Amino acid sequence: MLRRISAASLRGHLSFIASDLLEGRGTPSRGLDLAAEYIAAQFRRAGLEPAGDDGYYQTADMPEIGQKGSGSETTSKHSSDPDEAAKVRNVIGLLRGSDAGLASTYVLVTAHYDHLGMKPEGPGDRIYYGANDDGSGTVSVIEIASAVGTIQPRPKRSIVFMTFFGEEEGTLGSLYYARHPVFPISETVADVNLEQVGRTDATDGRKISQATFTGYDYSDLPRVFRLAGARTGVRVHSDRPYGDSFFVRSDNAPLASQGVPAHTVAVAFDFPDYHKVTDDWRKIDYDNMAKVDRMVALGIMMVADNPQSPRWNEADTKTKPYVKAWKEHHKR
Repeated sequence: MLRRISAASLRGHLSFIASDLLEGRGTPSRGLDLAAEYIAAQFRRAGLEPAGDDGYYQTADMPEIGQKGSGSETTSKHSSDPDEAAKVRNVIGLLRGSDAGLASTYVLVTAHYDHLGMKPEGPGDRIYYGANDDGSGTVSVIEIASAVGTIQPRPKRSIVFMTFFGEEEGTLGSLYYARHPVFPISETVADVNLEQVGRTDATDGRKISQATFTGYDYSDLPRVFRLAGARTGVRVHSDRPYGDSFFVRSDNAPLASQGVPAHTVAVAFDFPDYHKVTDDWRKIDYDNMAKVDRMVALGIMMVADNPQSPRWNEADTKTKPYVKAWKEHHKR
């Protein structure tokens, strides 16, 4: 199964997701809609069940957002005409579990598929391609779904593959899902969010055959993936200078705020082309990304087949609000 995750396949997906045609996948935009269509098509190809309110889409209304200046500065224009409300969509596919008792519990594998769109004007390239941030996570979700979907028998728990809109505008898609969950939060045992897993040329040195989890000590979930990493040749470790601060900055945070043990996996937290138009698909280390994705896929299966759910580390004071939320959702 893990051999199905290939560098060539990842390169093929990302060369489209981070192409000129998608114009930086701003939220909302035509390019974002095209990306959603592509992701849904790949979920369909992998045999995932549609799990949204409109096929594979969980739809939300959003005021039109237009960029100004450069990068992530935005303005909002609210319309009183409901027909004008620029729709945005999380894309959700379900691999239903095989165990009668555990199939109604869910492991989430997520990434955000949006980026910063385009510079409004100026010389040179105007497209924020977002190949590593977070095209790499998006195509990894696709590739892992395609691989795990071939397993027979299927994993015992159900696995939800999901890509979010609007992370660059303030984790909008994951916040929307956390407030309007398709699957009960009380039955969601983990979220593994993939962010910037393609570049190995981090600003603090090359990151080969390694990955880190944000909030590494916050729950026992990262340790499962450390075991998976030992079997796949990937060192899974803590990166405290970045890991704790990034925990609340990625799409895992809204799920964690609801009590779900949720972490973000990253290879390079910071890299030379972060939020620049030069974040191009040709700069990705596809062999390394495939290796990291194999580790993630194995770890996901280990979580999905384990009758014991991941737990927050109550001894760490930073987990106090997450433990409180978990207890509120698990009162029964």
